[in-house]
Amino acid sequence: MRNLVLPALLLLFSTLAIVQAAVFSVDLGAEWMKVAVVDVKPGQSPIGVALNEMSKRKSSSVVAFSGGNRLLAEEAMGIAARFPERVYSRVRDMVGKPSESVKRIASASYLPYDFVEESPQVTSIRVDSQELYRSEELLGMILGYCRGLAEANVKATVKDAVITVPPYFGQSERQAVIAAAQAAGINVLSLMNEHAAAALQYGIDKDFSTEPRYVLFYDMGANSAFAAVVLFSSYSAKEYGKNVSHNYFELKGIRWDAEIGGQNLELRLVEHFAKEFEKKTGVDVRAFPKAVAKLKKQAKRAKEILSANTEASFFVDSLYDDQDFKSHITRQAFEELCSDLWERAVIPLQKVLEDVGMTSEQLYAVELLGGGTRVPKLQQVLAQALGKKPLERHLDADEAITLGAALYAANISDGIKLNRKIGMFDGASYGVVLKVNDDGPYELVVPRLRRIPVKLARAVKQQEDYELSLHYDPEGELPLGIIDREIAAFKISGVTDSVAKYSSYNLSAPIKSVLHFALSRSGVLSLDRAETVVEFTELVEVPVNVSTNATTTLESTSNASVAENVTQAPVETIMEKKLKKKTIRIPSKLEVLRDTGAYSEDQVAQFRSRLDRLKELDDEKRQTEEAKNNLESYIYTTKEMLDTIKDLSKVSTEKQRQEFLARLDEAGEWLYSDGEAATASEFKKRLGELKAIGDPIFFRLEQLTARPAAMEAARGSLVESEAAIHEWKEKKPWISDAEVRKEGQKLVDWIEAKESEQAKVADHEQPAFSSTEVYARIEKFRVLVARTGAQKAPKPPKIEEVVKNDAGSEEPKVGEENPGASSGGGDSNSGSTQEGEREIESPDQAQAFEDESSTTPLRDEL
Repeated sequence: MRNLVLPALLLLFSTLAIVQAAVFSVDLGAEWMKVAVVDVKPGQSPIGVALNEMSKRKSSSVVAFSGGNRLLAEEAMGIAARFPERVYSRVRDMVGKPSESVKRIASASYLPYDFVEESPQVTSIRVDSQELYRSEELLGMILGYCRGLAEANVKATVKDAVITVPPYFGQSERQAVIAAAQAAGINVLSLMNEHAAAALQYGIDKDFSTEPRYVLFYDMGANSAFAAVVLFSSYSAKEYGKNVSHNYFELKGIRWDAEIGGQNLELRLVEHFAKEFEKKTGVDVRAFPKAVAKLKKQAKRAKEILSANTEASFFVDSLYDDQDFKSHITRQAFEELCSDLWERAVIPLQKVLEDVGMTSEQLYAVELLGGGTRVPKLQQVLAQALGKKPLERHLDADEAITLGAALYAANISDGIKLNRKIGMFDGASYGVVLKVNDDGPYELVVPRLRRIPVKLARAVKQQEDYELSLHYDPEGELPLGIIDREIAAFKISGVTDSVAKYSSYNLSAPIKSVLHFALSRSGVLSLDRAETVVEFTELVEVPVNVSTNATTTLESTSNASVAENVTQAPVETIMEKKLKKKTIRIPSKLEVLRDTGAYSEDQVAQFRSRLDRLKELDDEKRQTEEAKNNLESYIYTTKEMLDTIKDLSKVSTEKQRQEFLARLDEAGEWLYSDGEAATASEFKKRLGELKAIGDPIFFRLEQLTARPAAMEAARGSLVESEAAIHEWKEKKPWISDAEVRKEGQKLVDWIEAKESEQAKVADHEQPAFSSTEVYARIEKFRVLVARTGAQKAPKPPKIEEVVKNDAGSEEPKVGEENPGASSGGGDSNSGSTQEGEREIESPDQAQAFEDESSTTPLRDEL
């Protein structure tokens, strides 16, 4: 699939205008995260999935703290079975939610975290160092890791990104993700709904100009599932005077279940085997986090095996109190354990088809996404719900969302532009209403599935200052974990003063307050400004032209046409009063009373400061470990070389080797005692001291063979130069070999002198010269030979002929070039004949001279 997509991407990016750095995308899943980078460089694919440090294309969405160290992704997952209370997962699903919902999410997944409720809306997690971190900070750490992958991929700083989120994320969750990204130093170009990213990736290489297509996307991830119906079509636009067709897609309907996914299937296995273990031992291991972590790991493995096999073994080493647990399960038994989940999984699909008023036969295709859709039983129940409509996988179920978001990032960035226009019309996930004061009725501001981005204005008939609040539509559902429908509350001031000031005007309409909203492409609704609008009429003087006298005569023509002759008197301008409509807009003061999802600049700055400090500590740790590993590797490698390489006895004395070996042993003992708490600089210092002893020895060992090889190469260059000189004499006689012979002799003398010096030096002493010096002289000599041999032949001279004109007098005429002449022709008027010239007395003689000289070989003349 990846190979099929690549040609389309190359075409898509073939005419990019590159202005600044690359951009990247993050598919931010509850269990996994994927990063794709757009970086247009010659000779490489313009878009690709970034690999992590283990060369994997996806990474675990977790962060851990252990022993004062922070661990991320796969490194964090490595300790999940031993220290489940230190490994923090599902943080994406915890951001922007009240404390009660955060604890419920953790409990449902058997996550044994130490929560600290700072307020009903703010929950922090206490990590092993007793530090408190909010879920937004933990998510910022994960996103910072994603940014690091992107930068490692392009080997440059990358800040601009598009981050995908589930469609069921509400206002507070979306603002929390943006705040977390900003804390990680990421400039969020946009949040993008997962279905929109998948749709963009689906339509990027297709042509929809012939007919529109309705495609249903079904995605089951780790903890949620959604079904979206998307219309793919095309529109025409004028470009350079021609009609050009462009693709676009539009969301027509979407439904989801935010509490069903692959991990829910795995938890059913956890429950099943925990009960089985309890029957055998009488111990309910669900009360012990380490045991549950082991069960979850094996349950995931069993689910994956059952997707390809009819049964799977189940074994957990030392599940509890050194007791091993061994069992097995069939696919049929697994499907029965999840029977109610299969029914729930189909509901989003059925509802979305009902919303858009379509049947499965009207769909062009059904695309499956997410790891959960690999389960055979889920595919079976989906196929039954769709009738004869086949389930398709044209897209990479794991990477389609990541790649689609990367395309979107490239399209909206300032530095990269696609050469193909793709229209995207996503929709708002939730309807939003406003209420004026506490007793006012709900008024719709944003209908569900309203196209985004969009700017909206709503008029409120208020004659005095008022308060307003924004709420999720009471007729719609709430985001998962959100308890209160209120989104934000504001106070609008200045209306009372404006009404008092302008109520005496001749009003043409009641004074009103106008609210200006913006629904961003990230799906975040904001109230940008408010103003009081006064519409009135007033008498104003306007100039009017009036004729004082006019005479008009009409004459009929024979063809029934009318000719008009007008005699116009001078025009007089007078001032006349008329009613004119006017509008005054007075800005109102906007004060935020409550905003459950907003993060101030100070809060984000505080998040970033803490994350930057952690990054500095991580960098110090990484540098220390690298320096320690380098020292350790040098000690072991060098001791092995001293023991196995026999030629070392030629370039060092027994005393030198024993002293060096003693220093290596000393460094090794320090490394595992006092060196355990050493810094990177201390490790580097120790390594430098050892290399100061070892490098000269190994340099002499290397020169033992490199130096003679270099001398042989020098002599070979001298032989090659003699061959070149011989060739010049035969084929390029205009080239002088004097400088080459001179420099060649210098090289010969230098070689003889250095060999003489080296003969007087013992092999265990500092060499008289090195192979590097020899190759430097060889290169200089070869450049001289090449430059000399590249000299071009001199241009042949031109000869002037003397011919008689019509008057009988002589005048010079430029003849053809004479390839046989060694110098240019002389002055024809001087009367003398120089060497290499002939005096021409007649046209016949001139022709004969030309014929003769044209047959003279060049080398004979020279």
